[in-house]
Amino acid sequence: VPTILSGRVAQLGISSRNALQMEADKFNASGGLGGRKIELVTRDSKGKPEEAANNTRQLVNSDGCEIIISAESSGGAFAVQEVIRELKVLCVHTNSETSSLSADPKIRVPTAFRTARQGIHDAIVSASYAAKVAKAKNVKTWMSCSPDYAYGRDNTSLFVEYLKKFYPQAQIVGEAWPKLFQADYTENITKILQAKPQALYSALWAGDLVSFIDQASIYNLFGQTSLFAINMADYTTLTAVKALPAGIHSATRYLKTYPSNAENAAWADAYKAKHKDFPTNWSWENAVALAFIIEAMKKTNSTESGKLAEALRGMKLKTPFGADGTITMRAEDQTTIGYALGWGMTIPKEPYVPNVTPGDWKSILEHEAEWKKKMGYV
Repeated sequence: VPTILSGRVAQLGISSRNALQMEADKFNASGGLGGRKIELVTRDSKGKPEEAANNTRQLVNSDGCEIIISAESSGGAFAVQEVIRELKVLCVHTNSETSSLSADPKIRVPTAFRTARQGIHDAIVSASYAAKVAKAKNVKTWMSCSPDYAYGRDNTSLFVEYLKKFYPQAQIVGEAWPKLFQADYTENITKILQAKPQALYSALWAGDLVSFIDQASIYNLFGQTSLFAINMADYTTLTAVKALPAGIHSATRYLKTYPSNAENAAWADAYKAKHKDFPTNWSWENAVALAFIIEAMKKTNSTESGKLAEALRGMKLKTPFGADGTITMRAEDQTTIGYALGWGMTIPKEPYVPNVTPGDWKSILEHEAEWKKKMGYV
């Protein structure tokens, strides 16, 4: 498991590893694969793509790892992908949401899969929700403030594209691109205040989003501008903000109350009891990854990469994190569809997002197909 275990977004790797260990422990306690048990070997990339690539190579060539779970953010995931292309071992990307990783056939690798949510899916749901809010409140002027790297650029450009499609009256009056892990957002906040947008979209995440909100609150930014922060509704972010403003619009990253089923709530409670912390969006994505791998191992009675890859293509998995109780590993591009996603407004205490507007997968898949055709991916 190459991932980020130190620095400002160490929670990404920690919460990924925690969820993986829970799934591995359950599998091992049941006897494993004919007595063979899963051992997780983790390496810290420190958020550096070159470290992610080197760690992946060492995990396979030196540590004897048969399967790679790439719990890296997008920068690291693309570096890992090229190593997997060469080594041809099974890999599941669990945290990278940049759409092209699986959508672009030139980047795709036969033994690489993804259980992370995907930018294009989020963009369609996000823009549909934002357009409805904007129409209801006559919000026309928009600005963005997102991290300046692959995920931030991809996510934001797709949101803007679909916002204009669903709400042609939207006007983009500016954009800000803080560096990943930036410490001071004063320059970006000043730029937003000067532009005076009615609404602000942000793909900042984890510690970066916490810092931005804490600093922007000093300037009363959210008293003047409605914030649509796609990565807000994740427990470690919600609980880290010093004074969480009410009424932030956010996608559901991970909440024990959504999807609203007993299995999801029980999983969240078990995670917190074991790890003394809340699960995150990365936690469920990694839990799903190992569940898919385990199901493929059971189906093939093997850990051989080619056999596992064949079993994974088109597999439908029963899981509490699915919109209808299942998630499918789509065969054509080896990425998951059907996971639960939606948007709502935050309150500063549990359940944090009491009313969720769920995403419509029929609409997501229709618009995604059009987007893939436009991009030349089909």
